Amino acid sequence: MTSPEASAWKPTACILCECNCGIEVQLEGPKLVRFRGDKKHPASRGYACEKPHRLDHYQNGPDRVMQPLRRRDDGTFESISWETAIREVAERLAHVRDTHGGETIFYYGGGGQGNHLPGAYATSTRRALGSRYKSSALAQEKTGEFWISERMLGAITRGDFEHCDVGLFLGKNPWYSHSIPRARVTLKELSKDPERTLIVIDPRRTKTAELADIHLQVKPGTDAWLLGAMVGVLVQEDLVDHTFLAERCDGVDEVLATFRAVPVAEYAAHAGVDEALVRKAARTLAAAKAYASFEDLGVQMNRHSTLVSYLHRLLWLLTGNVGRRGTQYTPAQLVPFASGKYKRDSPVAGARIIHGLVPCNVIAEEILSDHPARYRAMIVEAANPAHSLADSPRMREALSVLDTLVVIDVAMSETAQLADYVLPATTQFEKAEATFFNFEFPENYFHLRAPILPPRDEENGPLPEAEIHARLCEALGMLADVPLEELRTAAEEGFEAYGALFAKEVAFHPKRAAMAPVILYRTLGPALPDGLAEGAVVWGLALRAAMGLGPAMARAGFEGPPPVAATKFFRALLDNPSGVVFAVGAWEEQPARIGKGGIHLALDDMLEAFAGIGAPPAADPDFPFVLSAGERRAFTANTIVRDAKWRKKDATGALRMGPADAAALGVAEGDMVRVTTRRGQVRVRVEISDTMQAGHVSLPNGTGIGADPETGEGGVAPNELTSSEDRDPFVGTPWHKLVPARVERA
Repeated sequence: MTSPEASAWKPTACILCECNCGIEVQLEGPKLVRFRGDKKHPASRGYACEKPHRLDHYQNGPDRVMQPLRRRDDGTFESISWETAIREVAERLAHVRDTHGGETIFYYGGGGQGNHLPGAYATSTRRALGSRYKSSALAQEKTGEFWISERMLGAITRGDFEHCDVGLFLGKNPWYSHSIPRARVTLKELSKDPERTLIVIDPRRTKTAELADIHLQVKPGTDAWLLGAMVGVLVQEDLVDHTFLAERCDGVDEVLATFRAVPVAEYAAHAGVDEALVRKAARTLAAAKAYASFEDLGVQMNRHSTLVSYLHRLLWLLTGNVGRRGTQYTPAQLVPFASGKYKRDSPVAGARIIHGLVPCNVIAEEILSDHPARYRAMIVEAANPAHSLADSPRMREALSVLDTLVVIDVAMSETAQLADYVLPATTQFEKAEATFFNFEFPENYFHLRAPILPPRDEENGPLPEAEIHARLCEALGMLADVPLEELRTAAEEGFEAYGALFAKEVAFHPKRAAMAPVILYRTLGPALPDGLAEGAVVWGLALRAAMGLGPAMARAGFEGPPPVAATKFFRALLDNPSGVVFAVGAWEEQPARIGKGGIHLALDDMLEAFAGIGAPPAADPDFPFVLSAGERRAFTANTIVRDAKWRKKDATGALRMGPADAAALGVAEGDMVRVTTRRGQVRVRVEISDTMQAGHVSLPNGTGIGADPETGEGGVAPNELTSSEDRDPFVGTPWHKLVPARVERA
């Protein structure tokens, strides 16, 4: 029997990190068989790492959910029709809303891993139910950074690493975690150029650190002392940019006074870094013509994470490295999703809600309570909190006591196994999708991707999330009075006719406007070519962008009044399957976009926290190791890939430890050890690596259900070891990179 002939190359995107690099794929029947970088993609320009080459393990994984499922009383599942599933889910969620209030229906998910459009359509379902509270993986990682950026600068920023002469990565290993376009190319260029300097702050000697000119190998969890020492050097040696500070910043005197008193030598010793190297690094930053910087999960899931985000910004603000080519900038975004605004607290734990996201580490607490405002129902979409959030045992307990748990996903994850209803979704390759983590400057792009595989033809087979949410909203009676047929007819006539009727019949009707995403899908979606119906919501986003980004969009070729510019841009998206540059910024506009009300250096709570930092706490003798959970490696992809066979390297997700620690424990490469924390215990194989400091061990994220406990293939689930109580005091982000642990021979 011959295998199917390979298809022509089809443009799409990798879905394994935030970059969503453009790739091209060849198919053999339903299988993704060959991959290459897409040279037409505006940002990645043909670049791709090794991870997408095994994406078929995701697309055709053994745990795909192919029909709607309902939990029986005995805990098993039965297949049901979509009609039954939608009716019953709508009825049960409406009952919770009508009995306890819509604010007790919690939403977790809303995008990520190249699966972003569902978040837009879910807003319609949440509005229909009155759901007020939500969270996502961003609340595990970025809310502290968002909050600090909002308060200091009024905007998020990124670094221009392509044009800087000094680049700094803090708790970041872009060789594997990427986050910047063409990461490995950019790192090599930085490292090889004798006129440029690469600085890495990381406890491990990572692939990125090996390329660095200066590696500040900080002790785990002591980044605040190291950064405080570096800021102290800038202030005490008068290496700050006084002209920039006088023209753009307030609170300068308070900050300078605080850091004049920093004992640099003492803080460098606390961090475990030679004082001379600390001073060299600080002086290098101060002497830079243009210095770009990036912080990531190594510090954002660690002790003092929010304070570290503040100190990190002081390094580049005190030296004036913002708003110029090669420094920090704020991009023009189609969807400015990364707001750091703080508006309210969570109802039970009273935790700060930043960017509208409840801290992940309090979700179980919000449920496991007798508080009248506790969360009683939950919709989980394209996410797996039972596996990916801290303290998995407690999270499973919380999910199991909900009145109703609905999971919308492609796979039968740990969370899906606890659900009352599992609604199967199509993958990112079977529907239209888009790339939303677009932070480039001066040229920024958007990528609307057509499906490269046809819809599944199984009876009651998976549906796009847009279709699921549209059906739920219809079952909840939210589209009954909307003139859908008239809007469909207008869409067939063209965008101009459709836009005029949409404005008249939807935009200025509050109840209908709340349903705008699913109305767009139901009416504009069928008129779009190439299976791009789920991309209908992007038309509305394009119109909103044209209202706020007129000059930048005009420079990209989309000039005219907002409706005209938006239509030109949307048509370009439909015609260019590899993506479109939609905005061209200008460096001279950056001061108006960053800190337009002034840059606020002195945040009283952060200065108070720094003043009280003292010395690092002593290690607990019962748990003498520091475990970093969730290390990025060549074949890790958070929780999206469930098939353990995907891992071409490090199939067991080994525990990395240094040679001295291995010798002290009497273990050799490949031996099994027992890792114990205050929360749990696992058995895992050992990898001995001289990249690790003594007393520091690391684990990648395991593949969960796809792992084999007998062979160790797939690794372990590190959140069996983490605790929800170990979290940042300001924004509640977890300390996954600083877990006290004991390691013993198994």
